[in-house]
Amino acid sequence: MSYAETLIPPQPAPRKVAKPVTAARLCGYVFVVVWALFAALLIFTVINGWDPEKFTRYGPRYLHGLWVTLSLVAISVVCGAILSLPLAMARLSKNRALNWFAYGYIYFFRGTPLLAQLFLVYYGLGVFRPQLEAVGIWWFFREAWYCGLLAMTINTAAYQAEILRGAIESVPHGQREAAAALGIHRIIAFRKIILPQAFIVALRPYGNEIILLIKGSAVVAIITVLDLMGETRYAFSRTFDYQTYLWAAIFYLTIVEALRHLWAWIERRLTRHLKR
Repeated sequence: MSYAETLIPPQPAPRKVAKPVTAARLCGYVFVVVWALFAALLIFTVINGWDPEKFTRYGPRYLHGLWVTLSLVAISVVCGAILSLPLAMARLSKNRALNWFAYGYIYFFRGTPLLAQLFLVYYGLGVFRPQLEAVGIWWFFREAWYCGLLAMTINTAAYQAEILRGAIESVPHGQREAAAALGIHRIIAFRKIILPQAFIVALRPYGNEIILLIKGSAVVAIITVLDLMGETRYAFSRTFDYQTYLWAAIFYLTIVEALRHLWAWIERRLTRHLKR
């Protein structure tokens, strides 16, 4: 058996080793400086080009366009979420017909641009006007706002279905086995055990999808919907001032940042039991 006869004297802290300035670090510094100069120039341009008359005249139109954008995105996200659940279940189904139908739907709407889908709804369905009038739903397809809502809904439903499918499959199979061992019905186990865990996994991808939909919603301005981008195009056509688009970019950036912070708070709130 060995023992220490003397204590080791205290040693000084190790010296900090200076990190070498590599080419990648230098490029990063240059990139940050360039972006800082660009931001300063942008702020100077906004302040220098401030026109109270334009603000008074087009400010309410921007607020109206902002409301249209938010309402379009909110309704399409909710409707897409409702539609995505049966699509995700069909993708997980062992029935080949259902599985291939859901796969084809998701493949088409994720693989084609939202703009093309919008044109197919707005211009393409007009070919079937007599048939739509016969069943009494032409009032829906003749309005640009409803066509934009439909195109955004079926687009986001495909993305949300795939997000939900992946989240459901990420839940360990032992959860289902444990529920079966306790005699819990499969539907109740899915609704109260599997889905809550899947939603937590899918929370961040859902946030990303909503942000992408907010930015993608600007395409509805092409079919004469006066959303935020539509009102911006109107203001530019009257003033020919490029700052109209700058203000639109600021509005979109504000929406995205507010949603990002809200989603981070929701995620922290729902996953607080997973953190020590």
